Amino acid sequence: MEIRVQSVKFDADQKLLDFIDKKVGKISKFYDAIVRTEVVLSLLPDIHNKSVKIRVVIPGNDIMVEKNADTFEDAVVDCVDVLKDQLVSAKEKARNK
Repeated sequence: MEIRVQSVKFDADQKLLDFIDKKVGKISKFYDAIVRTEVVLSLLPDIHNKSVKIRVVIPGNDIMVEKNADTFEDAVVDCVDVLKDQLVSAKEKARNK
């Protein structure tokens, strides 16, 4: 599974990129047919100013999750938790067709 990371208006450090690879890489065990995963990191002007959008490209349709948190790491973990449930549901739907 290919993981693309894009940081908007800042440069993500290697530690953050490694963390994203580790956490997002785990979702491949919930759905075998993932084509690629796109992660967009951006800064917001409000209190929870770290935004993470994760788009998982699977056959048929894409799954997109966006979360805001105090740190990018927290937002990534929140996104991955939601993605796990959505990928399991998508896998069940694909199996029942």
